This record gives sequence, structure tokens and C-alpha cells, in this order.
Amino acid sequence: MLNHITIMGRLTRDPELRYTQSQTPVASFTLAVDRDFGGRDGGEKQTDFIDCVAWRQTAEFVNKYFAKGSMAVVSGRLQIRDWTDNNGSKRRNAEVVVDNIYFGESKRRDGADSRSDTRPAYNSYESVSPSMGVSAFSEIGEDESELPF
Repeated sequence: MLNHITIMGRLTRDPELRYTQSQTPVASFTLAVDRDFGGRDGGEKQTDFIDCVAWRQTAEFVNKYFAKGSMAVVSGRLQIRDWTDNNGSKRRNAEVVVDNIYFGESKRRDGADSRSDTRPAYNSYESVSPSMGVSAFSEIGEDESELPF
């Protein structure tokens, strides 16, 4: 059996961090995920709003580094929860239980994000500057016999 889901979208609000009675951190958030296709008549793309829940260190990571509007890539499993509301009606909810979350875009440079000063750099190549005289890439010579493949 396989239950694995990977989605990419933007957070619709800041993550909500709570703690269980045993002090286990849990973060809830919703991702707005665009579908890969437009309407049948070529109209606007449709968007799904997918509830996500992260536990323990992942919950604390989400709360610290993600905010409303952040692009995130989430992988985990789909879970269906049955519950009863205050009126006694039976309800059903689908959510993604997050195993891993990744930054979906690089760190903003314009300072528009209020958390940009605490967010770690996404692209490792940003630490190498052309002005330093160091290049992250090198030329390959004419001799193809040195190639590893």
C-alpha cells in the first residue's frame, strides 16, 4: 500500500502553532495549490485549498520560517479524519500530515518579508559571488576522455 502526496503552493495564513497536553508541538496551515490546467474553456486556473498539519520539530520549523504567502513544497501522507461538530453532525476532513517541508522559492532580497532576516538561504550558490573572482562552474576541456560518464 502507498499513501504519499507531494504538493506545492502558498500559505494562505501564518501557521498556527499549538501544543498537545503532553507538550508536543503541532502546526496547522493551509496551502493554496493551483491546478496544472485551466477551465474547459481555457479560463482561469482553479485553486485547491489543502489543509496541512505538521508535528514535533517539523511544526516548530514551519512556525519559525514560513508565513502567509510563503511558497512551500510539502510531502507527506493524506489522512481522512471523521469528527462530530458542536451540533452533533458527523463531519469528514482531508488533510496532509507533513513529513517534510521545503522552501518553494529563494529568500527574498527586497526585505518585503518580515521574517527574511531569520530565514536561511535557499540557494547554496548565493554564497559564491562573481565579484569574489570565484566561479561555481568550470569549463570542460576538449578532451572528452576525462569525463566520468
